[in-house]
Amino acid sequence: MFESISRRGFLGLVPAVPFAFRPASPGLRRARQSPPASSPPASPSASFPAHEPDVVKEMVAVSHGNLARVKELVSARPALARASWDWGYGDWETPIDAASHVGNRPIAEFLIANGARPTIFTAVMMGQLDIVKQMIAASPGLQRMRGPHGLTMMAHARAGGTAAAEVLKYLESLGDADPRYPDVPLTDAEQAAIVGEYVFGPGSTERLTVAKNARGVLTITRSGGTERNLFHHGGLVFNPPGGEAVRIRFELSGGRSGSVTVEDGPSKVSAARA
Repeated sequence: MFESISRRGFLGLVPAVPFAFRPASPGLRRARQSPPASSPPASPSASFPAHEPDVVKEMVAVSHGNLARVKELVSARPALARASWDWGYGDWETPIDAASHVGNRPIAEFLIANGARPTIFTAVMMGQLDIVKQMIAASPGLQRMRGPHGLTMMAHARAGGTAAAEVLKYLESLGDADPRYPDVPLTDAEQAAIVGEYVFGPGSTERLTVAKNARGVLTITRSGGTERNLFHHGGLVFNPPGGEAVRIRFELSGGRSGSVTVEDGPSKVSAARA
């Protein structure tokens, strides 16, 4: 913005002129009468006052391993240190959850210093044995709780490396701190029977893709969404990671799946093979 200048100050900024004033030009008169136009303020995002979903998703994603980007995002918007993202089927994850299950202590420490809320999984990864013991003693059975993506306390201890070695020994002594999802092997014929595209509405994203990824893992993905692994309970019934109560069921007809149904509490979505 321009600072206002007094008449005396203005005259001090221009060369001396004869005493008699000359009439101002029409252009100068218009400039004096009309202040410079300012740019209109940017419209808030559709999610305002909530943070933009894409920013939240990026914050959680980079907290797995990109400390420089984590610092940039949190420096600009400190509350992102406590953001949370649902990767699908209720698999919620915060930035400190991400840092904890991959064993990234520098990111975890930066997030805590900027307002993130550490969990027992953070304490496990960081090797804080006394805290872990006290929390489990206060809530017997807590060691069986899974973190984001269904990852167990033992998995977090392994990610913590040498610093978490004593915590790992303690959890091993409990005998039940590493619960795994059922994952009944599928035959090649069973996998081939359910792989494909399934549609549950007219929209371009109302589509589920069941595929075998590059790692040889069976996955399900909503168009535009995130790939989720499938854990087989038997009978072509599955659950996704972080969604223990979710059931994904395939119905065979003539040796091939004609539909898939996703059940998540009261929500039930059926999709027909495309």
